[in-house]
Amino acid sequence: MIRDLSKMYPPARHPVPHQPGQPFKFTVTESCDRIKEEFQFLQAQYHSLKLECEKLASEKTEMQRHYVMYYEMSYGLNIEMHKQLFTEDSCRLPLNEALILMHMKKCHRT
Repeated sequence: MIRDLSKMYPPARHPVPHQPGQPFKFTVTESCDRIKEEFQFLQAQYHSLKLECEKLASEKTEMQRHYVMYYEMSYGLNIEMHKQLFTEDSCRLPLNEALILMHMKKCHRT
């Protein structure tokens, strides 16, 4: 494999200045250099996008973890409130029954 293309394709002896209306003519080495630069630019861009994607994925995982934690807390709080409400109602029930019975006894006396 030839590593240095300039040995295989020597540059033009007299580069012709670009004339308006004529297409650019690049040598093979210029084209290879340009392709190499574009490839390196794309590699750098790919690397930065990959890092950003990994960062977003870790943030997503963290957000999901927080969501589950808040959901569990909310569910637990809801259960505790229902327990407390049931306990308060069950404590009030005998008191309400006693008040109703007292009122009924007063009504029957008169």
